[in-house]
Amino acid sequence: MENVSKSKINVKKMTIAALLCAIGILIPIVMPLKIIIPPASFTLASHVAIFVAMFISPGTALFVACGTTAGFFIAGFPIVIVARAFSHILFALLGSLYLKNHRELLKNWVGALFFAFIISLIHGASEIVAVMPFYFGGKLSDAVYNSGFLVYVLGLTGVGTVAHSMIDFILALLVWRAIPKKMTASLIDN
Repeated sequence: MENVSKSKINVKKMTIAALLCAIGILIPIVMPLKIIIPPASFTLASHVAIFVAMFISPGTALFVACGTTAGFFIAGFPIVIVARAFSHILFALLGSLYLKNHRELLKNWVGALFFAFIISLIHGASEIVAVMPFYFGGKLSDAVYNSGFLVYVLGLTGVGTVAHSMIDFILALLVWRAIPKKMTASLIDN
């Protein structure tokens, strides 16, 4: 009887992870709310699915980060965007591993926001690293080079990602808290 119960939970987790992947791919494609600071743009809520996956488990976070990366590649996004999506694996995995043993952080806003800031710094740094080979390889638009390394790579990609990540984390936490506790408890790896 225990195996049947575990398989139901695993199917539920796999379904949730697949839905989060779909949401994570769909939001950047259809979301009308974008902040455009040429040569960059930031789509509101584009990281929410990854953050929600991070709240569930390391496996779910890894699956959703990989799935959204594959989705962006298949959808034909520019390779620099795919590389930035691939960099999400790092912050999603590190954040979910930490949360696995520190769930109380999500229960109060001060702890959650401090955690979000640290994760957002990792997120921003990993996106800088993902963009640098394209920048120095001469593979980006003239607008990027006209803005310069400091503005595009460090400013828009780094600092912009930190701010964007913080906003999306807050949105994800609001979504997570709106889900009934009984449902979230059945998703979390103990």
